[in-house]
Amino acid sequence: MNFGVGIRKVALGTLAIASFFAGGSAASAQVVTGELGSPSATTTVNGKQLPASPPPFGGVIKETLDGSKTWWPPRIVPPKGAPNILLIMTDDQGYGVPGTFGGVIPTPALDRIAKAGLRYIEFNSTALCSPTRAALITGRNHHSTGFGVITELSTGFPGYNSIIGPENATIGRILKDNGYATSWFGKNHNTPDFQYSVAGPFDQWPSGMGFDYFYGFMGGETDQWTPYLFENNRQVFLWIGKPGYNLITDMADKAIDYMKGLKAAAPDSPWFVYYVPGGSHSPHQPKQEWIDKFHGKFDMGWNAMRDQIFANQKRLGVVPANAKLTPWPDSLPTWDSLSPEQKKLFARQAEVYAGYTAYTDNEIGRVIQQVEDMGELDNTLIIYIDGDNGTSPEGTLSGTPNQWTAYNGILDFPIADQMKFYDAWGSAATYPHMAVAWSWAFDTPFKYTKQIASHFGGTRQGLAISWPGHIDDPGGVRPQFHHIIDIVPTILEAAGIQAPEYVDGIKQKPIEGVSMLYTFKKANANAPTTHHTQYFEMVSNRGIFQDGWFANTTPPHGPWILNAPLPSPTDYKWELYNLNEDYSQYNDLAAKMPDKLKEMQKLFDHEAAKYNVLPLDNRSFARAIEPRPSSTAGRTVFTYTGVNPGIATANAPSILGKSYTITAEVEVPQGGGKGMIATVGGALGRMGIVHPQRQAGIQLQHAHPRSIPMGRQGGAHSRQAHDHLRLHL
Repeated sequence: MNFGVGIRKVALGTLAIASFFAGGSAASAQVVTGELGSPSATTTVNGKQLPASPPPFGGVIKETLDGSKTWWPPRIVPPKGAPNILLIMTDDQGYGVPGTFGGVIPTPALDRIAKAGLRYIEFNSTALCSPTRAALITGRNHHSTGFGVITELSTGFPGYNSIIGPENATIGRILKDNGYATSWFGKNHNTPDFQYSVAGPFDQWPSGMGFDYFYGFMGGETDQWTPYLFENNRQVFLWIGKPGYNLITDMADKAIDYMKGLKAAAPDSPWFVYYVPGGSHSPHQPKQEWIDKFHGKFDMGWNAMRDQIFANQKRLGVVPANAKLTPWPDSLPTWDSLSPEQKKLFARQAEVYAGYTAYTDNEIGRVIQQVEDMGELDNTLIIYIDGDNGTSPEGTLSGTPNQWTAYNGILDFPIADQMKFYDAWGSAATYPHMAVAWSWAFDTPFKYTKQIASHFGGTRQGLAISWPGHIDDPGGVRPQFHHIIDIVPTILEAAGIQAPEYVDGIKQKPIEGVSMLYTFKKANANAPTTHHTQYFEMVSNRGIFQDGWFANTTPPHGPWILNAPLPSPTDYKWELYNLNEDYSQYNDLAAKMPDKLKEMQKLFDHEAAKYNVLPLDNRSFARAIEPRPSSTAGRTVFTYTGVNPGIATANAPSILGKSYTITAEVEVPQGGGKGMIATVGGALGRMGIVHPQRQAGIQLQHAHPRSIPMGRQGGAHSRQAHDHLRLHL
């Protein structure tokens, strides 16, 4: 038998195998350990092309086993000295929330990282959830990755379609293909909501974006007692039958168990854990003992709290000595103007928010402690970002025990009705949010809140980074201006890994952020920032930074006034600030320096065209009902048979703003029966068809006639194993 070219003997050395992995580039980036072909051999990869091209077989193949020689391809590992990476980000926490940055809520886990490493006082987000998260995991601006706004408001433009795209490989994918074990715990707001389906596609689920393991919830928020929970690509209901269950603790337990497993299975292999809990996004739902810790702590009110936070910030040095506290807005009430009943209710709202924030930080602390318990703390880069945007204003002027009321345009929940939920606030019987005046105060010393990209109340985040042995100024404060897109290049430089030019054969967009690693040296404590220019935009509120100057639009009104009439984005007023002298955007120089303002406006226009910011669209939540692609797009008849739990909203029939009929064929047991036939939504906002007890027929029931959201707590459900349901639009 003639094997022709199949009979060969190849002896590959370090240089030869390097050329295969590097795609022909210089071999100096490759490091091979062990004898090539042996089961223990490892190699780094050049990383220019991912995944690395497999090397040719280097053994000997004869006609029979006699004379043949085995050869194993080397296992890919990160460069020597590459650290474990724990990337943490909380939710809806502005700059003045954590005690680490002057807030009145203790955050000892964040304190721990700050004391062991550095605090950054000019670090910025995009002002909204999924845009910040897309920028964080890709190192590119949010519009560059299709996330100019949250996926629930996506539109069919490149900067707004919520499609990250294969040309924007995530940090998970880059690290995975360089030999890291990768995982994601908590919030996933970066899968298009029209792809929440068991049918996929899964390319923009965590598993498709380079994460070996995912455990968390889909979308912007979830009930922490009964979450919309997934393990990898499968919805799970692990909270059933577990009294006292809360996702904040469950997440920490899962991450700890996962890291223990990695340590046992591959103790020398670096890992990347992306840990992003839902705290403190609404609903604010901590365990009761955490609420109790803050009883009476907010009776002083939001104005006095704001003064206290600012004094703390000055004392800690997390605002410059010359920083000024921006004025309280006329559109929000002062604490002294409130009635005793209002003060009691609003103080309760803040107690629950504070308990939720402290509880979240405590569970993060357990994860960090596990890193130390495994003996890995000195070899772990820990990045802890406090909040993905400013504190949320979505609770309206008076707060609400059920956030879905605000989402459905009910902006004035009567105080007397809210007081009925006083004792239950934060429990499974509520889905609560707080009054917006608290949110403004928690963003001290800045103006505005989440959603507002033009002012630092919406974008300034507390950041702490630790890496023992690599930061020579533990406890230091860094004043350099940086942005969420700078985290990926910082991680890559720390790991000694380059950003790929090609992934799966697709040319990659350049990383748009810059590394912050230079700030780790005490000699660079006050060095000029390397991030020279950065645009900001969210729902037409705009800003542009360049080397200490900042120009921005003035919001026509507060974001808590939902879907109110707005002027054209081109008619917004502009402001101008010299941040080198004015940390908090206190002194508007627009009238004094019109030429400088025009220069900055021109720069914004250039950046907007470059990064897919156009077209500007200020419709806000009105975009929620826009048609989007899905496997059901264009369908007008939906038929379900049997039990179908968890049908994703995007793949269920939308009954918003249209007429429809629902017909159900059911088998009623002898003697009658009762039960749910079909439902959309969750416990605090749903539409349902029920069969009443001992009676044939169908009844359409709205649990909350004024609030019928498409659900994030299980989606649509079709019940009764032998029944049929048909909906016509």
